[in-house]
Amino acid sequence: MTAIAPSAVIDTDGLDALVTVLLARGRTVVGPTVRDGAIVLAELSSASQLPYGWGVELDAGRYRLVPREDGAAFAHSAGPQSWKSWLHPARERLWSADRTPEGEVSFTAAEPEAPSYAFLGVRPCDLRAIAIQDGVLTGGRYEDTGYGARRRGALLIAAECTEPGATCFCVSTGGGPAADPGYDLALTEIVDDDGHRFLVRIGSEEGARLLDDVPHRRADMVTEATARGAVDAARDRMGRALPAVDLRALLGASPEADRWDDLASRCLTCGNCTLVCPTCFCTTTEEVTDLTGDHTERWQRWDSCFDLDFSFLHEGPVRSSGRSRYRQWLTHKLSTWHDQFGSSGCVGCGRCIAWCPVGIDITEEVAALRAEQETETER
Repeated sequence: MTAIAPSAVIDTDGLDALVTVLLARGRTVVGPTVRDGAIVLAELSSASQLPYGWGVELDAGRYRLVPREDGAAFAHSAGPQSWKSWLHPARERLWSADRTPEGEVSFTAAEPEAPSYAFLGVRPCDLRAIAIQDGVLTGGRYEDTGYGARRRGALLIAAECTEPGATCFCVSTGGGPAADPGYDLALTEIVDDDGHRFLVRIGSEEGARLLDDVPHRRADMVTEATARGAVDAARDRMGRALPAVDLRALLGASPEADRWDDLASRCLTCGNCTLVCPTCFCTTTEEVTDLTGDHTERWQRWDSCFDLDFSFLHEGPVRSSGRSRYRQWLTHKLSTWHDQFGSSGCVGCGRCIAWCPVGIDITEEVAALRAEQETETER
């Protein structure tokens, strides 16, 4: 995105003032903070709650907090949550019904909750994920009205990536550590001999109005160059990468690959990958009644293609094996998502790798599928 105004610079006091202004405007500020041994997303009442001085150590099936000496606030990779948890919550009531003593039944549609969110510290991969979910949940014929209401009221403050993790592979999915279009403000954190500060780029009129109420100064050439250099350097430090091939064609041509059996022998079909994925959107509905049977509610909740009930039809599930369920998830994510929504469903955040309890690495699995395909072609 081309900034609509010249770049600015704020310091840590300016970041605190930014949160204060957002709260004063009635925004619910959500951002990263340290809790329960991880960097999680939570409501913030002050910028002091940001994870200053904390980074993360990642690998397949491994996540650890590690202290940082530079006191940076955003020098960490994606945690177990994504902004999906706030825009597309795990449970949401759709409607309720009541039966009167006379036997009449009335239905009441639930009004979707639409807090005025300000998301602080949105990673570029998550910014892309939000754009993908916008297309899925509001871009079709039938809009998810709850998601739409929350999304339209959300202000996005991106934090560009200067410290990619060992499980990050956003560059190989067509993204990168720089913020794509869609932000209101974009921050690039710098900690050096000239101090702790943030380059701020403005991406919307609302972002410009917000910055007007925050102490800032015009960006100097040194700060801009330092910020751009840090982001550019991050592109070359991705911990992983998907193979540089047509993934849509590769996955589409691999339904009978032997690799699925090897993968299924390790996969627990727990669904962790779908829970932490910032773009997985599948839901189911359930009815909940009281003991009298006079009041019932319909709730929408997250579902996973790893659940047996997900594909249950008539006499049983269509995908009864772990092999078929993992194949469905990965093939949809990297291949058939294109047919439905015009893009891949993966942004390379690496959450599915870090939070898989047995350490399954989709970059490794896709590389193995490619190698198997090349071997078959050579025969």
